[in-house]
Amino acid sequence: MSRVYIDCREYPSDIACSVALCADSEGELLEAAVQHAVTVHKHADSPELRSQLKTMFHAGTPPAEMQHNA
Repeated sequence: MSRVYIDCREYPSDIACSVALCADSEGELLEAAVQHAVTVHKHADSPELRSQLKTMFHAGTPPAEMQHNA
């Protein structure tokens, strides 16, 4: 089983969120990502949010440091 992750550092936000979440399954990651998006970023849990989050998943684990494009 390979890990999957989502990394808030890839997306600009007012709070400069540095959270990266990782799990063994897309289902587990989706639930954690939705909880984070709703609680921290004040999004509403909706089918659209869940669909959008799934497009942000990557295989593997998040890098320790994020490369910033200048």
